[in-house]
Amino acid sequence: MAIPKVPQENIRNFCIVAHIDHGKSTLADRLLEQTGTVSLREMKQQLLDDMDLERERGITIKARAVVLYYKRGGETYELNLIDTPGHVDFHYEVSRSLTCCEGALLLVDAFQGVEAQTVANGFAAMEHGLAIVPVINKIDLSHARPDEVAEEMEHSLAIDQDKIIRVSAKSGLGVGELLNAIVDQVPPPAGDASKPLQAMVFDSHYDDYRGAITYVRIMNGTVRRGQKIRFLRGETTHEVVELGQFAPQQRPCDELRAGQVGYLVCNIKSIEDVHIGDTVSVPGDKAAPPLPGYKPPQRMVYCGLYPSDGQDFSELRDALTKLAINDPSFDFEAETSEALGFGFRCGFLGLLHMEIIQQRLEQESDVDLVQTAPNVTYEIFTKRGETLLIHRPQEVPDAGEIEEFRQPVVRVSLIQPTEYIGAVMKLCQDRRGVQTGQEYLSPTRTMLTYELPLAEVIYDLHDKLKSATRGYGTMNYEMIGYFPADLARLDILVNGKRVDALSFICDKGDADRRGRHVVKKLKSEIDRHMFEIAVQAAIGTRVIARETVSAMRKNVTAKCYGGDITRKRKLWAKQKEGKKRMKSIGSVDIPQKAFMAVLDTGEGNKK
Repeated sequence: MAIPKVPQENIRNFCIVAHIDHGKSTLADRLLEQTGTVSLREMKQQLLDDMDLERERGITIKARAVVLYYKRGGETYELNLIDTPGHVDFHYEVSRSLTCCEGALLLVDAFQGVEAQTVANGFAAMEHGLAIVPVINKIDLSHARPDEVAEEMEHSLAIDQDKIIRVSAKSGLGVGELLNAIVDQVPPPAGDASKPLQAMVFDSHYDDYRGAITYVRIMNGTVRRGQKIRFLRGETTHEVVELGQFAPQQRPCDELRAGQVGYLVCNIKSIEDVHIGDTVSVPGDKAAPPLPGYKPPQRMVYCGLYPSDGQDFSELRDALTKLAINDPSFDFEAETSEALGFGFRCGFLGLLHMEIIQQRLEQESDVDLVQTAPNVTYEIFTKRGETLLIHRPQEVPDAGEIEEFRQPVVRVSLIQPTEYIGAVMKLCQDRRGVQTGQEYLSPTRTMLTYELPLAEVIYDLHDKLKSATRGYGTMNYEMIGYFPADLARLDILVNGKRVDALSFICDKGDADRRGRHVVKKLKSEIDRHMFEIAVQAAIGTRVIARETVSAMRKNVTAKCYGGDITRKRKLWAKQKEGKKRMKSIGSVDIPQKAFMAVLDTGEGNKK
């Protein structure tokens, strides 16, 4: 298909934002189909979700760009669509897409209505000054309630009900009307093609044959094949070997002008040269000023990743480096652990993000991993007046040096049907939450706002919320800061030795219960050895819980029939001495499952 030359006033850049599972990727499929970008022969469900993991889980993980050509009344329009994820952990992907667009389709499910992530993504798009095209999807469902959902959108997002477009992304109903609305309501991009080149890097990935492939949105100027370009932040100059657009596969072209979205291939072999949010310009004095870029993402969760075979350390480092160029919200640094050897301390945006990274490493790089229990970042104000950021429990100083222990607190918005308010309030109060607001979105749905410690949110609050509301509750959270709390580091000792990878930070009021629960769990996870193993939980030097894994014993007196008891006692004493010697030199094998046992808060055991 020949690429039409479209004037700048006929270009529209837009993204689709919505809560998880409201049909973004399916709507993107219909837009590709109706504009003839993809033939029916090539069409498959969720075409833009091309990662194996995305198709396996049925969610979008990476934002994807694609160009559509739409003909109307003799005019051809170039529509650049960026499909974005809906899960709270991938909000950083959404914020990068918003910077490259002039409009956003705000998609809401006709049955589920306005959800927590809908509100968060809707306000984020408004803050970026984007033109909002409100859409209600899945109107063909037998239990759809589009009129009530339109009221919810008006109440929670101040959207005029008359402007809402009703579609079915599955059947294609109303998609033609939506394409017209995109052309009419989304403004064309500003920018001047005759000015010096100024382009924003919004994503990139590494290709083993062509090096780093950079995804750009051209703000000003024009870039052509063979031209020299300069990355302003990376301070490197390269020649453009190939450039093009995504349709949805990479399709080379001769130039990209102001307002367009595409990719650049410059034979960049060093991954460190590409920074997401960098500005691409021309070398020399005529270079354009750098664009503001993106706010660096706030990593919320940290955990250790170690190769299960120590020999794979360099392979793991290469795999992590490649992943970090494709996903800048993830970072890592080398660390060592007495229990696990050499590995990496990795920072993630949330627990799902951590799970996805771990699966991508195992699938794409074939590295076998051992993962330590995740924890959040704390702040400690010492008596010497220093402020320490604590990314792992081993960094916590002695209690005598701590003036104030601060924990990260988040503002959580929970949306649920009104009959589940009591269950959700109890859930938040059990996690030391403070209620700050309650709002009715409609007679049947409520939004509760709580301030909760981040450590209480990331592990299982989402699962517990789904259970308490029979799957109808949704949540979204944002960081508000660090606040003082009564916290302590709980150490786990196996045979009197502290296992650094099993330490964790918890509230002192919960320490006894959690300590008892963890040692009980470890007793069942650690296999019996030839010697007795003591498993203890301690705060500082005070042991608060203990369990004993009994030794495997051979019946050494089996052949003693009758006779003097002293003969048996000698054999038992000899066996005891042997076990003692084994214990002093023997090492205990701790299985991977044991590292995750630390996470279980033991609420099921709470009376």
